[in-house]
Amino acid sequence: MDQLEKLKQSVSDTLQPYSPRGLLLYFLPIALIPATFIALGKGHVLDVLVNAAGFALYMVAGWCLRKGLQAEYVYGRSRIAGRPKPLKTIAAIITTLATGMIAWLGAGHSLPVALTFAGGAFLGMYFSYGFDPRDEKRITAAYGYSGDEIRQALENSARTIRNIERANERIRNAELNKRLERICEAADNILADIAADPRDYRRARKFLNVYLDGVLQVTQGYAKSHQQTHSGELEQNFRNVLDTIETVFQEQRQKLLEEDVFDLDVKIEVLNTQLKREGIL
Repeated sequence: MDQLEKLKQSVSDTLQPYSPRGLLLYFLPIALIPATFIALGKGHVLDVLVNAAGFALYMVAGWCLRKGLQAEYVYGRSRIAGRPKPLKTIAAIITTLATGMIAWLGAGHSLPVALTFAGGAFLGMYFSYGFDPRDEKRITAAYGYSGDEIRQALENSARTIRNIERANERIRNAELNKRLERICEAADNILADIAADPRDYRRARKFLNVYLDGVLQVTQGYAKSHQQTHSGELEQNFRNVLDTIETVFQEQRQKLLEEDVFDLDVKIEVLNTQLKREGIL
């Protein structure tokens, strides 16, 4: 199994864009809203405070969980990544405390029973969502660049690729969608090659700093214009640009694999000239 297939397998269970995972915590405490008003009507101040605090804690836990799942998704798709913040673990702890508090002070259960409810909530969070990744995906230094510098550059590039994918979702053209998907896959493969051999980073900096940003700018610009007006000329110009981009990606990765050469300067200048001539930039 090659690196790309391993990556796809590793993120198969992670949060996808617009995934409903983690939303359950926002719905579970809805019953606390009428309970709070009922307690207020009866003048039970403690019950009001407990129910209101429980509702707020569940909302905070839901927010932390969603953010944690999103961070895990990015972590899973990145070849090089730092350890995510422990937001899923924090969400589990908050949910545990809120459940125990409501069971003890709100529902009037004994402390051992309330602790049992709390423990069940903790296990439920763990089995449903797991905890945060704890391992850093490290990279070695090369040619005067520290491992952290290379890792940060690759993380930024991975985010750029994900933004290209999101812009692609706004384009209603199956042919162009497929082309952009191939471009993103090729870009991911190039990042994987750099991560596997950090010595390529020195020659690949312009690809990371200029080329990917140019592709993102072009794609976002077309996605916006495409929604506002349907122009055959604009679509053809964008198609021509994608032809160039796809060719460059394939050629440069092939050179990297065959000759360990990664010089994009000439191709980048050609692409920039074409983007201006086609009126995309």
